[in-house]
Amino acid sequence: MTPGAPSVRTRFAPSPTGFIHLGNIRSALYPWAYARAKGGSFVLRIEDTDVERSSEEAVQVILEGMRWLGLDCDEGPYYQMQRMARYKEVLAQMLAQGSAYRCYMSSAELDALRERQLAAKAKPRYDGTWRPEPGKSLPPVPAGIEPVLRFRNPVGGAVVWEDKVKGRIEIQNDELDDLVIARPDGTPTYNFCVVVDDIDMAITHVIRGDDHVNNTPRQINILRALGATPPVYAHLPTVLNEQGEKMSKRHGAKPVTQYRDEGYLADAVVNYLARLGWSHGDDEIFTREQLVQWFDLDHLGKSAGQFDEAKLRWVSAQHIKMTPDATLAPLVVEQLGRRGISAALGTHLESAIALFKDRCSTTREIADWLAMYFAPVTPSQAELEAHLTPAVAPAIETLRAALAAASWHRESIQQCVKDTLAAHGLKMPQLAMAVRVLVCGRAQTPSLDAVLALFDKDVVLARLCLRD
Repeated sequence: MTPGAPSVRTRFAPSPTGFIHLGNIRSALYPWAYARAKGGSFVLRIEDTDVERSSEEAVQVILEGMRWLGLDCDEGPYYQMQRMARYKEVLAQMLAQGSAYRCYMSSAELDALRERQLAAKAKPRYDGTWRPEPGKSLPPVPAGIEPVLRFRNPVGGAVVWEDKVKGRIEIQNDELDDLVIARPDGTPTYNFCVVVDDIDMAITHVIRGDDHVNNTPRQINILRALGATPPVYAHLPTVLNEQGEKMSKRHGAKPVTQYRDEGYLADAVVNYLARLGWSHGDDEIFTREQLVQWFDLDHLGKSAGQFDEAKLRWVSAQHIKMTPDATLAPLVVEQLGRRGISAALGTHLESAIALFKDRCSTTREIADWLAMYFAPVTPSQAELEAHLTPAVAPAIETLRAALAAASWHRESIQQCVKDTLAAHGLKMPQLAMAVRVLVCGRAQTPSLDAVLALFDKDVVLARLCLRD
């Protein structure tokens, strides 16, 4: 950081009006990563002023999703509904200094104004009827109309900022009308609350979706009216779903927490999301620590990122491989528990994870494999008929007897299999696939001796018994 520069302070400010999905949470990941990279602070703010649509359930999904992904905040969560007294204090200040004014134009008058403007092919906008000006006579205050408060937007000139994603953006002030900053009942509006929050929380960098670009010039003007310096802005391109539409619940997006329940690793999802709009050279797979070390605002992408679940699964598979078995174990136990299967942590479980994890993209898939060690299996009739042929059945009996007399470790199991093959003149696939179907419930597994060695000996003998 430049000596004397203010500490970096970023924020994530979601609205709890629906569950949070991967497209939303990326707008938390980047400000979190930037704050961590710069040794700054990351603030969580819940923008819950839309009382009708906000819900406590949505708040909990936000908090739970961030907790799972490890996006820890240094301050918050702050709730806008708990800051109403502060907003009203600033509104009064703006009225007193003349940067806001009361507007008594009714909804019917606004509608009529809009219709006239559209008929004249003009841009619909408030015409400043109630805006005080030197020498201007305002209309008489109408009875029965509660006024809104409007921001006195500057006339002439432009709002200019250097966006860290989009570059220089310039909006003429004459394109902006006088924004409503408080409703007739006195409740403040979104663009006003955001500005007060960013000032009070000393936010230095606003990293958010580009659907907010149109709000930014209005917010900058309010910031300046309140004597504040605007933060640095970075407006992120939209995240698209696999069909190329904006990711949303309506278009099939899943809650962030569903990826946790499906067995994706949090670090894998963080890795994937980071690359969905930011890059560090050609690095595809990296740790959370590397992300924090590398992250900056100079390599944010300018194009929309498109979600690809196959790519997410590949990234998750790489993280599964590089994650210690002991770290995966409690996650696998949790997945087994979802199936009603109880499994204990320990070296035996970790050995089983080590054997199967290279085949898996999620802890759910590992649990799919390991379930055979903790619960009965039911081979399909088709696989039994395909692999347990009359030529193989006698060999199963021979192998079972040899295993019953053998010590229980991989080398001795391997020797029993070799001896059985020799005694019956079979090839390995003929015997191995039949054994796998009987013991594991499926014809394909890693090396047979390694798989069997992780079972209790009595379980293998019971599943190889062909007689009632």
